[in-house]
Amino acid sequence: HVQLVESGGGSVQAGGSLRLSCAVSGYSYSSYCMGWFRQDPGKEREGVATIYLGGGSTYYADSVKGRFAISQDAAKKTVFLQMNNLKLEDTAMYYCAARFWTRGCTVVQNVHIPDWSYWGQGTQVTV
Repeated sequence: HVQLVESGGGSVQAGGSLRLSCAVSGYSYSSYCMGWFRQDPGKEREGVATIYLGGGSTYYADSVKGRFAISQDAAKKTVFLQMNNLKLEDTAMYYCAARFWTRGCTVVQNVHIPDWSYWGQGTQVTV
């Protein structure tokens, strides 16, 4: 049974930082691509950052380049999103998701939710 559990959201002032975590269980960790996504009510879910767990390649949306960093701790099967210099427009529900690496690992702006096999429950970030 695959499970993704996010944590680390909260409220922060503009310019502040937060680190989100996504703990993974139930599948062959290194064979997957994982990503962070966000969604405001009434808007499309958008890609923020992705990482290929087997090789470590990372990809970012233009809106977060230079401010956010995605990383992993393979031993703990956990993926992180370090968010620095947060802006009001970063406010959203943040989700992590996973899919087998052969389905690609780049970031797209408007995400088709079924394109990702597994989703976490989300964690709210308010700036």
